[in-house]
Amino acid sequence: MSSNSILSIKPLGFMWPVRDPFLFCAHHHDDYPAGNDEMGPAASLKGRELGQDFTIKDGWRMYHGETVPGFPAHPHRGFETVTIVKEGLVDHADSHGQEGRYGNGDVQWMTAGEGLQHSEMFPLLNQGGENPAELFQVWLNLPKAKKFVKPHFKMLWSENIPVYKITDGNSKSTEINVIAGKITEVTSLASAPDSWAADPVNEVAIWTIKMGAGAKWTIPVAGKNVNRTLYFYRGSKISIDENEISSYKAIELKPDLETLLVNGDSDSYFLLLQGKPIDEPVVQYGPFVMNSEAEIQQAYNDYRKTEFGGWPWLRNDQVHPRSKGRFAKYSDGTEENR
Repeated sequence: MSSNSILSIKPLGFMWPVRDPFLFCAHHHDDYPAGNDEMGPAASLKGRELGQDFTIKDGWRMYHGETVPGFPAHPHRGFETVTIVKEGLVDHADSHGQEGRYGNGDVQWMTAGEGLQHSEMFPLLNQGGENPAELFQVWLNLPKAKKFVKPHFKMLWSENIPVYKITDGNSKSTEINVIAGKITEVTSLASAPDSWAADPVNEVAIWTIKMGAGAKWTIPVAGKNVNRTLYFYRGSKISIDENEISSYKAIELKPDLETLLVNGDSDSYFLLLQGKPIDEPVVQYGPFVMNSEAEIQQAYNDYRKTEFGGWPWLRNDQVHPRSKGRFAKYSDGTEENR
């Protein structure tokens, strides 16, 4: 390949290719129909493999949900989830009694640490029309020294997420939501306190990017040892170092070189993930990510004994009242409302 800054280009599927310190990235994009009285789809569920519905049918999926789409109660240990909701809503509940509803630009940053259960349901509040949903879930690893920290979650509300805007010489604009990291003088809100992203030396960046038709923007340099991947998930085409690239591709980039993006003739959308690798053994089995097989076995043993605090909710697919707005309620009793 003639490019100076491109290391590789890979097609995207449901689960996207990631590199250390990231473990997983999934893109959920569903055009849900109107909601019913239970906040599930007002449509037939016939022909769906309920409980394991990952095949798009009529433009949407139920995932592990059977009444409401989403992911009923399940455990995690040893890493973090960063859930970026571009459109639609997510109802959160966990084994510490915490709860929330967030979406339409909000981000939840959750440290599983020593272990917790949580549910992530997609309530369909609109009964008079469609309920489109689009979100990313990113798994960020924790280093060995932080695998057993106390679980924690915080909200990055859309109104507070810093935005970097730049206009090129042809008056074409690019806009970046800086979820983690910094671009010039624009610095993200604080991540969860025990995160690999909490120390700036690790150069973790999580950005969502929108480029206007015909816009040009240069991704600034980072340290040589950083892993950087640009996910081009919507648009027609872009050009990097004279390489024309169509959408739904993962583009691995050299971080210590500036990368000029030249957009095509329609708006384009990207997710960028970067960070210094943790560079420790990764042993993953389902919802647990540890450093050894013995630690994975211990995670299962601990979960069987304690259920990571149990499940204090009436249902595994907990959803909040239809009338409830965006909010977060934490284990200390404090509540944020938006």
